[in-house]
Formats: sequence, structure tokens, C-alpha cells
Amino acid sequence: MSNETWFSQLKTNYKDVPVTTEGIDTVGFYEASEEVVKLFDLLNSTAFTPVKTDLGGNVNKIRTKYTTNPSNYNTLQKLVTTEAKEGKERPASQGLLWLLRGLDFTSKALRRNLDNPQEELSVSFTEAYGLTLKKYHNFVVRPIFSLAMKACPYRKDFYAKLGSDLPTVQAEMNEWLTSLESLVAQMMEFFQKDGLDKGL
Repeated sequence: MSNETWFSQLKTNYKDVPVTTEGIDTVGFYEASEEVVKLFDLLNSTAFTPVKTDLGGNVNKIRTKYTTNPSNYNTLQKLVTTEAKEGKERPASQGLLWLLRGLDFTSKALRRNLDNPQEELSVSFTEAYGLTLKKYHNFVVRPIFSLAMKACPYRKDFYAKLGSDLPTVQAEMNEWLTSLESLVAQMMEFFQKDGLDKGL
């Protein structure tokens, strides 16, 4: 059992989220994203509580909307376009956009850390924050996130929590990240293509 990792125990992995001609499966995506909230538990700091709360709240907005009409909102793309037609209030689209931003931050931090074996997590997360979420945050929120970055555990301790066999952990993290990056890129492009991110 020594090769069991955090990734192999996921209830839903991004690599298993169905993608069809209609788009990205809503349930698969929000279930996989719920697991990311748990990933921040491994970073082991109360400083990450705002990040977790934000991610979890946005997942809930998508789930709540989906349950009102599963057939209308069965893909993320349909959820966004249908909600845009329904009126001005677009809570699920707003939640999805912010979730994507949070996932973009998370994936860039972990990708950078995976690609730079000598770099500590605090550096990777700080650099990723500067590239992603920082521009959307005001002067009140930025220090909260900066504090969280500084509170990252040591690299070796974090990877040990992901699994005992480092090569397996790294291979599975790479696979998980590649799928996550692809899904985030697809949805970001979808939002921007038709200006569906305006006003959110």
C-alpha cells in the first residue's frame, strides 16, 4: 500500500471529469474542485482558511444552481450561457469564474513547485499569486493572502503528506495538474470569447 497517494484516493480526479461536445461535466468538475479545498488542509495553516472558504463557497454556488435544473446545467458552458439569458443575477457564473481564478492560482503554484525541485512552496505560491489572483484583490485582501503564502509548510513535509513514494506522487501530481490546467484554460477562454465574464 506504500504507493497510495493523496491523488489516488480522490473521490473525483480532474482527469476523470467527462468532456463532451456540449462542454465540461458540471458535477464532475465541482466534485473534483471540492477535493482541492481538502488539499489546502495539507498546507496546514489557518492562514489558508480564507482561500479554502472562498473555493468552497464558489463550489456551493455552482452546485446550488445545478440542482435547480440538472438537465439545463449539465455542463459548465450551458450553465454560464443559460444563466446569462435568465437575467442580471448570475451567482453560479460568478462563483465559477472566481473558482477558476482560485484553481488557476493553485495549479500555477503547484506546477511551478513541481518543475523546480529546489524551490520551497512559499516561493512558488507567492509567485503564482502575483501572476493570478493579486490583480483582482484589493489592499485589504492582499495581505491576507501574503500571510498565507509565508505560512506554507516546508516542501519535503508537504510532499510526504501526499504520499510516501516521491516519484509516484510527482507523476500523479503532474497528471492531475495537466487535466486541471486544460479544464481551467477551456473555461477561461469560453468566458472571455463572448464577454461572459463582464460584470462578474
